[in-house]
Amino acid sequence: MLELEHLTLGYGERILLDNVSARFSAGQLVALLGRNGSGKSTLLRAVSGLGRILKGSIRLAGRELQTLPPDKLATIVATVTTERVRIANLYCEDVVALGRAPYTNWIGRMQAEDARIVARSLGLVGMGSFARKTMDQMSDGECQRVMIARALAQDTPIILLDEPTAFLDLPNRYELGALLRRLAHDEQKCILFSTHDLDIALTLCDAIALIDTPHLHVLPTAEMARSGHIERLFRNDSVSFDATTGTVRLKQ
Repeated sequence: MLELEHLTLGYGERILLDNVSARFSAGQLVALLGRNGSGKSTLLRAVSGLGRILKGSIRLAGRELQTLPPDKLATIVATVTTERVRIANLYCEDVVALGRAPYTNWIGRMQAEDARIVARSLGLVGMGSFARKTMDQMSDGECQRVMIARALAQDTPIILLDEPTAFLDLPNRYELGALLRRLAHDEQKCILFSTHDLDIALTLCDAIALIDTPHLHVLPTAEMARSGHIERLFRNDSVSFDATTGTVRLKQ
């Protein structure tokens, strides 16, 4: 579904990922972990076609990323960014309808099937009753659900999210993580999201991709917890990681 083949990424003279290879499958929720500045956003941008690849290649649904024209790429990968979105003059259903742009005719007119997909996408994220509300009237968590619905309406096999829980409180973080897990499993999407929430990654995700510059370790979640990679990368004087329970604790 999503394959990295001997991929090297960086900027200037700094190499963030060097000759890394990995494969992510349909029906998987994968957390992308790493320290600040390690290259999480850089990797997501590269996969979405917005970042420069120094060496190697990325394959999306069996196609080389570099060979995909923008209109075709938009039917394979959808991206949800970390920015707070507040669109005062558009209803939620109009925002979600933007995801149908790769499929509408040259004047952007939606057909009945497009409207059905928009309604279904809102329903899948539990926002069906918000269709005729504007996003300036909603909480951060509700707005994030609407943006995920837009990505679902884009009807792509791969969805990328950059820090989707960044502005949410703890209950909403877990609720959003559970939503992403359900969508990956039920809709057979390959969902890759960057996060600093170790607890959510270890509790809800099928696999973890850990950037330990310039390496990328990808393992099923339970194996990653036992591997020592997380403990080694995030060990410091104030935080400890318990591989037995998969939890992060503040040291007393």
